[in-house]
Amino acid sequence: MENKKELKEEVVEAREDATNVEIASNLTISEDVIGIIAGLAAAEVEGVSGMTLGFVDGINQILGSNKKYAKGVKVELDGNEVVINLYVIVKYGVKIPEVAFSIQTSVKNSVEGMTGLKVKSVNINVHGVTFDNDKVKNKDEE
Repeated sequence: MENKKELKEEVVEAREDATNVEIASNLTISEDVIGIIAGLAAAEVEGVSGMTLGFVDGINQILGSNKKYAKGVKVELDGNEVVINLYVIVKYGVKIPEVAFSIQTSVKNSVEGMTGLKVKSVNINVHGVTFDNDKVKNKDEE
């Protein structure tokens, strides 16, 4: 007996609620989930030191909204398309354009692969540079 599984293409539809997207008829994906996926994908890229909180995110976290993994990510839904803004801190010495391109590619692939949504754009905002303390100490000693 041979088991055949039919793959059904999922239709992505926008809901009236702008913070959620309904995929097919029984699955809804929140902006927060998309933000977490994007944040994790960005954090895995070599050269990214961390994500930064914007002013509004900082206030939300103080007031109790703990979105640790979506920190530094802003998601805008437009129907079945999504625009993602990332606020990152990079390591000193990396080529920022190369790191930004890697982040864009990683985030786009992760979000599209996991949610089925079309990523319209991934905007990278570099908000800082971190230094390796050991390298700074060695340069000061020389």
